[in-house]
Amino acid sequence: MSASPIHDIFVIGGGINGCGVARDAVGRGFSVFLAEMNDLASGTSSGSTKLIHGGLRYLEFYEFRLVREALMEREILWKNAPHIIWPMRFVLPYAKGLRPAWLIRLGLFLYDHIGGRKLLPATRTLDMANDPAGKPLKPLFRKAFEYSDGWVNDARLVALNARDAADRGATIRTRTKVVDARREGEFWTVRLQNTQTGDTEEVKARLLVNAAGPWVDHVLSATVGLNDVHNVRLVQGSHIVISKKFDDPRAYFFQNKDGRIIFAIPYEEEFTLIGTTDQDFSGDPRDVKISDAEIDYLCAAASEYFAQPVKRSDIVWTYSAVRPLYDDGASKAQEATRDYVLKTDGGEGTAPIVNTFGGKITTYRRLSESMLEKIEGFLGKRGKPWTANAPLPGGDFPASGFDAEVAKLKTAYPFLDARLARRLTRLYGTRARMLLGLARSNADLGRNFGADLYEAEVRYLVQNEWAMTAEDVLWRRTKRGLQLSREQAAALDEFMRGISRRHVAAAE
Repeated sequence: MSASPIHDIFVIGGGINGCGVARDAVGRGFSVFLAEMNDLASGTSSGSTKLIHGGLRYLEFYEFRLVREALMEREILWKNAPHIIWPMRFVLPYAKGLRPAWLIRLGLFLYDHIGGRKLLPATRTLDMANDPAGKPLKPLFRKAFEYSDGWVNDARLVALNARDAADRGATIRTRTKVVDARREGEFWTVRLQNTQTGDTEEVKARLLVNAAGPWVDHVLSATVGLNDVHNVRLVQGSHIVISKKFDDPRAYFFQNKDGRIIFAIPYEEEFTLIGTTDQDFSGDPRDVKISDAEIDYLCAAASEYFAQPVKRSDIVWTYSAVRPLYDDGASKAQEATRDYVLKTDGGEGTAPIVNTFGGKITTYRRLSESMLEKIEGFLGKRGKPWTANAPLPGGDFPASGFDAEVAKLKTAYPFLDARLARRLTRLYGTRARMLLGLARSNADLGRNFGADLYEAEVRYLVQNEWAMTAEDVLWRRTKRGLQLSREQAAALDEFMRGISRRHVAAAE
């Protein structure tokens, strides 16, 4: 078992909050060590509805502070990551007998005006008989409201925060489980185990950040040994992906008769994403999967609106995640707050811990800033808040300049077809050039595993983004899993196992 220097901060959890905190902290001059027991974004952070949004429906539950903060973050995040975040217009059909039109208008007025909107277009009313957005829907929807929010590639947002944190000096360890953490006066001694090799080590830190998502209470009780373990309400959210249901680039916001809402969103060019559900969850979050009842619910809810019903046979993929909402005592899962809560323990001679409960992907950067305020209360101030004006890796081009960036990549690498150039820019932004290197033809990119996923891209993800398995590549770093056959995925898996074996041999 090897010793290590004392770090300022040890972060448990490689989701969006953990990686966001690590990036902010190391950028202010703190030394940071982050451990994730699985892959980056392997839990809640890759199972979202992929939206950067204020949360229109949260206004019904008087979450005005949360909505305002989230609305303000939309354009900040878009500016800093225009390759993986972009504006999207949402069409909310008016359905008689549900929320009255005046209430929707009031909500959208607030949405337009309380969040400092500058670049995103304002709300407008649509005549569905004449607007293209009405074509896929049943003719009974005569009017709709169109408003702005944003889309995000959630798993890549996590990976890019981790990459930037590492580039600034943070230690990022995936497949590394925190076995236990014990206080020794003013320091923490954290025992780690590599889940692939079984090797263990100890790391010392002045402060512990518990950003374990659905496992946050488990970390407190089983790992740290504290007894306050009833902080979060675990809520399952599931989604279905079907073959492309409509050609319009806009998304839909559908109200349901039970008061809940779902979205239908253009997804990965050839598909439509429908979700989410809200139901309480018990058990191990690693075992979460969509239920038959959730599939039936999403199909039925979408079929209330689409002229052609959504059937089980349309589904090409499903995914589920457990959201660790702060337990505010709400009677229904969909009414539980989406706001984040930070709680501290220790200090004054006792090693401190800061726990994060709840939150949403849109406000991760603000959560990180709030976390740093807590950390600085224990460790003292270092640098100033900085992430609002700092592009994420690959995002160093104008927010409105995505198409121009694609054209630049095509000019630099004329052999790329337009679709691949666009896909690489969407995933990697300006760092697509690092991936492509000196390539002058498709042959220079190495083996094609299918769907234009070349060996060069796989090796880039292994070397730069902690990808270790085919699942990491196909379902988190890219979504090529939607395109590859089972045989192609197996071939990629075997290739990556070979890379891993060579890495281990080189390390030994």
